[in-house]
This record gives sequence, structure tokens and C-alpha cells, in this order.
Amino acid sequence: MITAHAVVYQSHGDPKDVLFTQKYQIDDENLKENQVLVKTLASPINPSDINQIQGVYPSKPDFTDKFDSSKKLAPTGNEGLFQVLKIGSNVENFKVGDWVIPKSVNSGTWQTHQLGTANDFIKLPNPKQSEEKGKTGLSLNQGATISVNPPTAYLMLTHYVKFNKNDYFIQNGGNSAVGKYASQFGKLLGINSISVIRDRPNLQETIDKLENLGATHVITEDQNESKEFGSTIKNWKGTGKIKLALNCVGGKSSTGIARKLDPNGLMLTYGGMSMKPVTIPTSLHIFKNFTSTGFWVTELLKNNPELKIKTLNQIVEYYENEQLKDSPSNEVKFDESQDLASLYIKGIEDSKNGKQLIVY
Repeated sequence: MITAHAVVYQSHGDPKDVLFTQKYQIDDENLKENQVLVKTLASPINPSDINQIQGVYPSKPDFTDKFDSSKKLAPTGNEGLFQVLKIGSNVENFKVGDWVIPKSVNSGTWQTHQLGTANDFIKLPNPKQSEEKGKTGLSLNQGATISVNPPTAYLMLTHYVKFNKNDYFIQNGGNSAVGKYASQFGKLLGINSISVIRDRPNLQETIDKLENLGATHVITEDQNESKEFGSTIKNWKGTGKIKLALNCVGGKSSTGIARKLDPNGLMLTYGGMSMKPVTIPTSLHIFKNFTSTGFWVTELLKNNPELKIKTLNQIVEYYENEQLKDSPSNEVKFDESQDLASLYIKGIEDSKNGKQLIVY
């Protein structure tokens, strides 16, 4: 028997008040023929994980009795990287030592082990398998954070708009994790980009870093809101068109990037960091045939598993070819002498200093 540690909650609320560690037994000697036993290698803390615990996120895990508790408990965590420990007799698509990630959200990745079926996981190449092909192996951070930010950026650029040579997309939140991935994918796909970022003391240093990643141009929010700066952008795009805007901020920032779209342009909103509504001038709808809609990678891929596999395979290929840089995380190591829930509670508190990755 394996004693697994899981971070769970009995009711929604502030993570520091409701999270605790539940230990439960997994019978690893009597797997059913289609079961797969995995151990956790690393799992990140995302804003959506926190919102789920608080009970304010649209997608939530079910409360279940599988954790050897007299009361039903909900697991935590949506992203994570695992290694296969054992497989059932009829499992053909995995072998011991393989790296896998959850196929679906809400599986509970903040735990030391998971027991599922072969249909619950997606295989990623482990470093040895990549190196055997002459490729660079994935890091723990790349594998553990591959399910949300990279697919969000990639699919927003590839799933909705057909770009021609010299065309552009524009995005706010250019220095965010998704923004950095979007700039890189834009360069790899031959799409020009304009990234909007907030002004800051080290502005030029930040601009240089984003341009090194692949951003064609980087501007400030003041320039985004300036009508006078529009002529500069017009000169940049030349014969190209700004066809797509990616909005994760809202408020005046979203209005600014929407105004820069050419006729028939599309704005995808995937976040609202300013906590202000998206406000679009009526003239854009009437005279530019402007379209605005939301983007939620979880909903898009939930009913399209083939698209998810295709997207992940492409991202893995970019990583293996060293064409894509991941967004670094602050790694915190866990050992069984620690209380697992306390480690994640501390990680949530430290999230303001960057993404936290718990490494097992």
C-alpha cells in the first residue's frame, strides 16, 4: 500500500482557512487492468486554482469520498507533471517511467500520487525519450505548466484568424506569461506583434527582453491610449493588417487595442487584470465590423480532445527544438517531513512574487 498525501478542502473559502492535508491509502499491488498509478513530479499554483478553492471559478472539482474520509472532500490543483509507477495488465499506451499530465481539469494535482485509468492521462516525452531522438528534454517546469498558458497563447493565434504576410496581432499584458508565449509563437508562425505593457522604472530593459523573445514592437499603456501614436503604428504595419487583439486587462487598455484593429478585426478577451469592464466604442461595431468575444482554453478543449493533443504535441516540439522558452517559476521542494497543505498555503501567499512550482 502507498500512503498518498492530498491537499483538499471540505468547504469553499480562503485557502489558509479551508485547506488541509488528507492522507489516504492506494493499493498498488492490485491494480485493475486499465489503471495507471503515477507519482507527482511537480505542480504549479495558478490563479484559477485559488479561485476554485474560494468557490468563485466556473469550473470546480467534485466533492468525493475517495480520500478515506468520513466526509466528502474536494481535491485541489489543475496542472501537474507525473511519472508512471505501475500500470494495469491491459494498459498499452503507457509504460513505467513515462511522463504524463492530466487529460482533464479538476483531477487534483496537489497530491503525491494519483490512481486513474489510461484515459485520464496524456503522455509527454520524458528527457531520456527526447534525448534518444537527438532532442532537448523537457524540464519539470515546462512539463508541469504546459496545459494552460502555452495552449492559451497558441490557440488564440491559430484557431480564429488567418494571417497573411506582414499582418499583425496586438496584445495587452505583453509581459505576462501568456503574453510572452504569444510573442514567441507569433515569431515562430511569422506573425508580427505589438505588445502593450505598463510603464515601469526598467522600461527599456523590459522592452529589450520582450523583443528578444520575439515581440516585433513593444509600447506602453500611455502610447496605447494616445491618438497621436496611431500614425507610428500605421507606419509600422505598412501593407499589413492588425487582425487580432488579445485582451487580458480590460478597461482603457482593451479600448486602446481594439481601436487599432483593422476592419473585420477580432478581439479575444481571456482575462481582466484591471477588474474593469471591456468598453468598446459603438463606431468600431458599425464602421469597422468589429467583433469581440471571450476565450477560455478549458472550455475550448473540453469537447475537442484531438485539438488538445495536436496543440500539446506542437508545443512539445518547440520545446524539444529549443525554439520556445518557458516562463520560469519559483521552485519549492517538498519532502514527506513537511505538511503538504502548509506548503501550498505558503505558495499561495508567495504568488505575488511570481508563479510557484511545488517540486516533489
